[in-house]
Amino acid sequence: MPLARRRFLLAALLPVFTVGATGVLAIATGEQTAAEATHEGGPAAVLPAGVTSGSVVQVVAHPDDDLFFMNPDLSRTLTAAGARTTLTTVYLTSGEADGRNEARGGGAWDPEQPADHAHYAEARQNGIRAAYAQMATGDRTSAWKRTAIPTEGGGFAELDVLVAKPEVNLVWLQLREARNPTADNPDSLRGLWNGKIPALGAQLSSGSPVKQPYAYTKDQVIRAVAGILDRYRPTTIRMQDPTPGRYPDTGKYTDHQDHMYGARFVQAATAAYAERVTDRPRFTVQSYLGYHNGSLPHSLDPQTAETKIGYLKTYAWHDRENHCGSPSGCGDRKVAGSPTGRDWAQSLRYAHGDNASWLTAGTPGRLWAFAALDGRMAVWTRQGAPGRWTGPALLPGGGIDPGVTTARFPDGRVAVLATRTTLHPGYRREAVYAVQSAPDGPFGPWQSLGTPETADEDGTSAISTPAADVSPDGRLTVYVRDSRRTLRAREQQPDGAFGPWRNLGGEDLQSDPATATDSAGRLHVYATTGRTVLAWIRPAPGAPLEGPFPTGLPATTVPLTVAPEGAGIRLYFRRPDSGVVRTALVTPGHGAGSKPQVSGVSEAGGRAGYGAVGVAGRLLSGRSGTGAVGTTSLGGPPAWTESRMLYAGAPSGVAEQTGATTTAVLGLDANLYITTTTP
Repeated sequence: MPLARRRFLLAALLPVFTVGATGVLAIATGEQTAAEATHEGGPAAVLPAGVTSGSVVQVVAHPDDDLFFMNPDLSRTLTAAGARTTLTTVYLTSGEADGRNEARGGGAWDPEQPADHAHYAEARQNGIRAAYAQMATGDRTSAWKRTAIPTEGGGFAELDVLVAKPEVNLVWLQLREARNPTADNPDSLRGLWNGKIPALGAQLSSGSPVKQPYAYTKDQVIRAVAGILDRYRPTTIRMQDPTPGRYPDTGKYTDHQDHMYGARFVQAATAAYAERVTDRPRFTVQSYLGYHNGSLPHSLDPQTAETKIGYLKTYAWHDRENHCGSPSGCGDRKVAGSPTGRDWAQSLRYAHGDNASWLTAGTPGRLWAFAALDGRMAVWTRQGAPGRWTGPALLPGGGIDPGVTTARFPDGRVAVLATRTTLHPGYRREAVYAVQSAPDGPFGPWQSLGTPETADEDGTSAISTPAADVSPDGRLTVYVRDSRRTLRAREQQPDGAFGPWRNLGGEDLQSDPATATDSAGRLHVYATTGRTVLAWIRPAPGAPLEGPFPTGLPATTVPLTVAPEGAGIRLYFRRPDSGVVRTALVTPGHGAGSKPQVSGVSEAGGRAGYGAVGVAGRLLSGRSGTGAVGTTSLGGPPAWTESRMLYAGAPSGVAEQTGATTTAVLGLDANLYITTTTP
C-alpha cells in the first residue's frame, strides 16, 4: 500500500516493549486516523508493533563490502522473526582486483598465478551467494535463479533470486573496479564521476548470464541505479560513506575510493528516483563507515563478531570444499587469509545519522520529531499530552543527509539542523538549519552555515552532523567536527549574522559533538576520541567556552548521548567489545579553567547492542542484542526488555514536564514509531 496514496495516523495502540503498565506504540505516518483512511476504498493496514517490515535496498561498491561494513544489520534483516521485509543488495563493480584468487598470508599466495579477472569475479559472486544463503536459510548451498535483466542505463545486470526465499535478491552491475584503494586510476568510478573518462566498461564474470559487453556514462550509471530503486521501491536505502575524509598526515582517503565514489553515485540516483517517481513509499537512507572502523575500538560483542566472521569465512571459501561446483572457485580466497579484514569485522558504525537528539519538546505539551526522508526533512508533531501525532510534512528543499539534531529557543521555537549535499555544479556538503517563524508555527527556509572546510576542491569533507545551543537572548551557536577531527563553532551575532568558523581545538574527534545545558545554565559540549571523551564547558551563562578538558573516561564505541542531570550532565555510551551501556555524570569544576569532575562509570546493561542510546528521563532505549529496539530503566535491573522491531539510526527520547516520557524510533518501513509512559 503506497504511503503516498494512503497517508494515515494509525489509531490503534499496540504493545511493543514493556515500560511499565502503560507502554504502548503508535505509528505516526500521516494526517488521517485509521477510520478516516478507510473511506479511500479499503481498511488501513495494521502493522504488528514489534515486527519488522519494509523494503531494504543496499548498494555497495564491491562484493564483501556488505559483509564487512553492513553486518550484522544485514543478517538480522534477513532473519528477523515474523518480518515482512524484502532485501536486495546491488553491487556496482565486479570486484575483480588483480584477478588472482589466492589468500595472502600463510604461504598460500602465489604472485606468479596468472590473472583471470572474469573467473575471480565469478568466485566472489559464488562466495556472496553462499553467504547470503547461509544467513537467510542456514544452508549455504541453497539454490539461486540467475537471469539477465536490462537496466535503465542501457546495459544489463545479473539478477539472482534465492529460490527458498525469493524476497532476497542480488543485483550485479559488474562495472570495472579501481583496482587500488587510493591511486588515481581514471578507469574507475572516481574517474567517471570526475569526468576523466567518458564511460566505464563492464567486467563480466565468467559464469554470468549477462554475455553482452557494455559501458556506462556517468548519467547512465545514475539512471541504472535509480531504475533498480524504482523496481524494488525501498523504504530503507543502505549505502557506504560518500565523505569519509582524508588522513590529516598523509592526505590519503580513509576509505577505498570505490566506496566513496560509489556512494556518491547512489546519492545522485536516490535524488533522481525521489524526483522522478512519485507513486512510491517514502524512504530513509543509512550510510555506513568503512575502512576507518579498523582504527577504532570494536563496537560488536565477541559472539556477534564471531557470527559475522563465520559468514565472511563462508564468503572466503575458507574450507576449500567445492560446494558450488564452479570451475572459478566457491569464494574469495583473498579474504580467507584474514576474514576479519583489518579489524573491520568486529565493528559496525553508521557514518551519519547515529545521534539521539532528533525528538524534542517545543511549547508546553508540544513535541516535534524529525528525520531525513526522500532527501528532505520530514516533520512530525504532537499537540498536547497525550495528544495526537500528525505528519510527516516535508520541508521544502532537497539534498538533506542522514543525521538530524535540534535546538530549542527560550520562547519555545524549535530549530532543526542537518548537513546538505549539493551535487551540482560541484560536490559539496554544508551545515544548514531551519527555524520556526513563531512558537508552534511553520518552519522558515533552510539557511546555510557553509563549511569550515575552505579548501575542499574534491568535496571530500568529513564534517559531522551539527549540534547547537541557544543563548538566553536567543542566539544560535553551531558545532561541527571538521575533517581534521577538531571541533569548530560558528556563533550568531546580536544582529543575527553569523561570525566565522572558530577552531575550538581537540584532536582525533570521532563522534558528532553533543551539547546540553545544566541546571545552572552552563553549556557543555562533548565529543569522543578513539580513546576517551573530551569536554568543553561554559563556566557561566555568557562566559567564553573553555576546553577541551580531559574527562578521564574510558574508550567508547563512538556514539555519545548527553542529558542534563542536576548540577551536571550525564553521558551515555557503550563499552567496546561488549555493547553494554555505560553512564557517567560530569559536573563543572570550581572556577574558570577548572577541570570538570567525573563520577565513576556505572553500567546499565544492554549487552551485545551497538549504536547510540536514546534517553528520556530514567528510561533508556537502544539497539539490543538482537538488533531490535529495547528499553531499560536507569538504576533498575540490568536486563533490557526487547521488541522484535529493527529500525534505522538511533532512538530518541524526551522527558516531559508532566513526568511522562516519550521515545521514538524510525522503522525500516520509514514510519515513525512512538511510545509514551505516564508519570
